[in-house]
Amino acid sequence: MLKQKLLIVAATRAAPNPFMEALPLGRSMRRISFDRRIEARPAFNNKAGLPAVYNRQISEENRDKMLLFVHDDVWLDDCFVYDRVEEGLKVFDIVGLAGTTRRLPRQPAWGFTTEVPFVPEERRQLSGIVSDGEGPLGKPSRYGPPGLQCLALDGVFLAARCATLLDSGVRFDERFSFDFYDLDFCRSAEAANLRMGTWPIAITHTSLGKFGSPAWHEALKAYREKWGD
Repeated sequence: MLKQKLLIVAATRAAPNPFMEALPLGRSMRRISFDRRIEARPAFNNKAGLPAVYNRQISEENRDKMLLFVHDDVWLDDCFVYDRVEEGLKVFDIVGLAGTTRRLPRQPAWGFTTEVPFVPEERRQLSGIVSDGEGPLGKPSRYGPPGLQCLALDGVFLAARCATLLDSGVRFDERFSFDFYDLDFCRSAEAANLRMGTWPIAITHTSLGKFGSPAWHEALKAYREKWGD
């Protein structure tokens, strides 16, 4: 029986050579190129929002594939990433690496319950592990045990079977070019009765995000107008 392909979907402002030679995801893709079950379609020289890039690959052409939506500033430390994603998608419809098992009214992020000041979510509600650092094999941040069903996942690494997204009608909302695209996607998945959860897959993320920036607050306003909370 032929294995499903795992298609890595990413967006980068870099041209092909700089991406493959210098950026974490490009270098990681070169490292795991031995695995013929994995293919990749980075959007090079990209100026579009992540949702637009991601939605293009949720297509009938890719129906029989698993899709991995991942940022270009991520080191894929786990050379068994195909197997880990496949394992996770036998349990959940959508797999991430970190998230929360609850969602509170007006919650601004999976890891925070309020903004200004940002109040961290209670540890007992969190799930997953993500490493941080400039190089690969960074310092792990353990939010909670992986393998738990969640209501919100961090968008740095999200995987799903393409057929699941096609059949459920779940897409990324292109009004969110970056901030809140992941939280919105999880709300759409929840509305479609898809199961989301974290899985133990080793990555290192080289960016901590820009919570509280003007662009972030604009996206928060649009998110709350859409969902009513």
